[in-house]
Amino acid sequence: MTGRESGTSRTRRRFLKQTAHAAAVATASGLSFARAAHASGSDILKVGLIGCGGRGSGAAVNAMNADPNARLTAMADVFPWRMEESLKRIKAVKSEQVQVDKDHRFAGLQSYQRLLESDVDVVLITVPSHFTPIHLKAAVEAGKHVFCEKTHAVDAPGVRSVIESGELAREKGLSIVSGLAWRYHTGVIETMKRVHDGAIGEVHTIKEICNTGSLRSLVRRPEMTEMEYQIYNWYDFNWLSADLPGLNLVHNVDKGAWALHDRPPLRAWGMGGREVRKGPTFGDVFDHHATVFDYGEGVQMFAYCRQINGTKTEISDRFVGTKGRCDLLRHTIEGETNWQYEGPPCNRFDLEHVALFSAIRSGNPVNNSTYMARSSLLALMATWCSHTGQEIGWDQALSSKKQMNPERYAFDAPPPTAPSADGSYPIAVPGITKFA
Repeated sequence: MTGRESGTSRTRRRFLKQTAHAAAVATASGLSFARAAHASGSDILKVGLIGCGGRGSGAAVNAMNADPNARLTAMADVFPWRMEESLKRIKAVKSEQVQVDKDHRFAGLQSYQRLLESDVDVVLITVPSHFTPIHLKAAVEAGKHVFCEKTHAVDAPGVRSVIESGELAREKGLSIVSGLAWRYHTGVIETMKRVHDGAIGEVHTIKEICNTGSLRSLVRRPEMTEMEYQIYNWYDFNWLSADLPGLNLVHNVDKGAWALHDRPPLRAWGMGGREVRKGPTFGDVFDHHATVFDYGEGVQMFAYCRQINGTKTEISDRFVGTKGRCDLLRHTIEGETNWQYEGPPCNRFDLEHVALFSAIRSGNPVNNSTYMARSSLLALMATWCSHTGQEIGWDQALSSKKQMNPERYAFDAPPPTAPSADGSYPIAVPGITKFA
């Protein structure tokens, strides 16, 4: 690591103490921890996985990479076939740490409750975003430590529920780690520390870009009800994913918020639409969004996301301050201070689990609930501004009472959005669609 700095702050020294262990284990094949006994009195930590898609399978592997004494002992998913496929994938790379017998494989929309009734110590919640507040609340009430994948809510009542669950977790001494994984990337952490220590002066402009090709869209299986299909193809339905900002831009606005010490904006406005990804397979989501978050006193965050094949792709985070600029993912600072991170590479997905298991074993809980709720609301504001074409205030967004809930959670129940006779779904129209 090289660079030119005016000095090292007390904050930085504290940071280095806290992250030295994580950096050391980032590329190690065997990770060791202080082996303080956890609540159950055993060195083994039993892990339950709720949501067995690709991200869920990956999270289970990350958890076992992070702690050699973690054991996957229970799994739950709405689709039994997906759970079995996930189990095979996980066993292929972590067979010695997988101990999921048939009595601990739970299927259906209420399967998470049965998993929480088992004797797991840690729960990995990797479900469609709509269900996250429900499952997080239930997990904390059941006394489980939680890893919780983003985005953490699809409406303001869900955001408020996440905040309440975080407060309850603090009271109970439980850990909650968010899937906003860049917060655990060692190079990003080192770079952000310098931003916070004033290397680029006062940050006044942030540009966040997450432009990619199209994500998956799944074709309906013939036997599926409408509810089953929408949960299966959840990326393409607002009530399950919160549109593109909920799926991918949330990582970017989270990093922008982090640079501004996680203070909320005053208001936001934006635009978006559905230019290419049209037709029933794409549900009711847009394919591009652009949002301006206004923090007052000339401070703004510009956030863009697009998913259209054949277009220019870019994922970046750039900050401009009164003394210089930062390219966060390149780990560079230029201006009055010039600096480049030259540390080793890391796996941020492993390191977020390192943080979780280290906290559990040390008895010093980690709780990400405040920033994960706020960053989720930023993503929701981006979606709502695009859908309505209106300026939306932070307090207005947080206090919204609109809930994206079905009448009941059952495969034979109608979902919140229904197709027309030709199979198409109603799409938001800026200037006509109202903010609730």
